[in-house]
Amino acid sequence: MDRAAILEKVRDLVSETLECDRDSVEEGTRFSDLGADSFDLLELVTAFEDEFGKTLDDDALQGIETVKDAVDAIENAQ
Repeated sequence: MDRAAILEKVRDLVSETLECDRDSVEEGTRFSDLGADSFDLLELVTAFEDEFGKTLDDDALQGIETVKDAVDAIENAQ
């Protein structure tokens, strides 16, 4: 799956999980700006892993602050 397709799926999952407008979810969007707390981030990571069939390692999880960070982590996951 290419980066653009991953980004589109991440945008869908973020807008659904955080109940926000999909148009407000861009690569540079910080999850904290969408009102996400640590529980929300855990829920998002679980959704990403389920959707893409990949496990995000702990190091990657620590660095996820933006939508771009999430896309990067998914791209690099095994």
